[in-house]
Amino acid sequence: MDVPAKGNVLGRVVPARYVLAVLGSIGMAIVYGLKVNLSVALVGMLNKTAIKIALGNKSHDDTLFKNLSVIPDNEECQPTGGSNRNATELVGPFVWSSEVQGIVLSCYFWGYFVSQIPGARVAELFSAKWVMFFSVAINVVCTLLTPVMAEAHYIAVVIMRIGEGIGGGVTFPAMHVLLSKWAPPAERSVMAALVYAGTSLGTVISMLMAGVLTANVGWESVFYVMGGLSCVWCVLWVILVQDSPQQQPLISAEERSMIVSSLGGKTNDKSHKKLPVPWSKVLKSPPFLAILVSHACSNWGWYMLLIETPFYMDQVLKFDMTENAVITALPFLSLWIFSIALSRTLDWLRSKNVITTTTARKIGTLFASLVPATCLLGLCYIGCNRAGAVVLMAVGITSIGGMFCGFLSNHIDIAPNFAGTLMAMTNTVATIPGIVVPIFVGILTHGNQTISAWRVIFFVTIGLYIIEIIAYTLFGSGEEQPWNKVTENKEDFEVKPLKTEKTHV
Repeated sequence: MDVPAKGNVLGRVVPARYVLAVLGSIGMAIVYGLKVNLSVALVGMLNKTAIKIALGNKSHDDTLFKNLSVIPDNEECQPTGGSNRNATELVGPFVWSSEVQGIVLSCYFWGYFVSQIPGARVAELFSAKWVMFFSVAINVVCTLLTPVMAEAHYIAVVIMRIGEGIGGGVTFPAMHVLLSKWAPPAERSVMAALVYAGTSLGTVISMLMAGVLTANVGWESVFYVMGGLSCVWCVLWVILVQDSPQQQPLISAEERSMIVSSLGGKTNDKSHKKLPVPWSKVLKSPPFLAILVSHACSNWGWYMLLIETPFYMDQVLKFDMTENAVITALPFLSLWIFSIALSRTLDWLRSKNVITTTTARKIGTLFASLVPATCLLGLCYIGCNRAGAVVLMAVGITSIGGMFCGFLSNHIDIAPNFAGTLMAMTNTVATIPGIVVPIFVGILTHGNQTISAWRVIFFVTIGLYIIEIIAYTLFGSGEEQPWNKVTENKEDFEVKPLKTEKTHV
């Protein structure tokens, strides 16, 4: 039953769909911020001198990496922070090997991996609003408990990170379900980019705050301050957000009518919510498989830059902690700006019939893959040129923003009825890189924190980007697929004919 649009002063001043988008963006920022803060805080948590002593100060054999290198690696970058850098290394209380560090960072994705498809179905069948609330709430609780758990044992931190991962895993599916009900087709790219670009905004804020707090207050403050501030969002989300325009009292009648009519008048259709997923047709669909491959390959590069960049800055380029936090974080701010600008431009070109939805999605995806691959290739041979390395990483990270209006919003185009489930399916597979990347980097850099070791890591990432470019260029599509329209309670999922449209989704 529709909720009357009474008391909708807020809805007349600020469109309700953008209240949802902004709060959704902040929610994504919180989840991602609480995910990456450990990557920065870990620099201050570790006692690097003790770790080196534990390794026996033995020299490493990097013959394998030198054989794979095209240029010699006799040089070692000199620290930028002088004696202050060495003092910083002695602060941390924990003696965790690179393998333990890799496990602590990657275990987040164990929980992330298992929660997505169940979370997506709960969001589609019951309430995406409350699934998203659960996501942030469990991240806040686990973050606040992390300092106590770290003092107990690193296994306790692993348990907290798994809990955060369970919450983080349902964010994208829940927001995809909300966008499928709230985003008019003409604004879909912009709203999706606004929501999901919050991940980069959260990364910026988290890395900057974590670096400053760790250096000046102590690593524990990272978790207490950021976890405490996130509680405010939980209150605002419960009060201001509803699952659909029909359920939202804080919306104008005009906006509600516009959204519902643009989506075919089915945003609160109960039968729509109960549609069974045509699993076999989904798994045989080339456009869906193109999204799947792109999502997995892109996430390898995304997590490489998101999680491992602070360690590359620290281990190879030897920036001090404050420089590390600032240089690592700022490109994610430009990513946020770029993703919104690109999505707005592509939506405008679609509205003028200059490009199709398919072309728009491929352009966004190409930006998010070709440019980072090129930048990583340059990074392989730039050596200790810090300024050049910073520029390359900044450009590469910024261009990744194209994925938000590329393959990442493509699920809603091809099957709005199952957008949450499709996102959960691709994001589940794309979680595997999040598990593998920290362990992969930890093994290759164990006792061998050199440019040559990182070059191997970068070449693997470039190869996966090439696979993404080929797969999505050949098979990606922005058109609604026939299996999106199914008749309920039919075992064979009878397909309803779709109208041929010249307008863009």
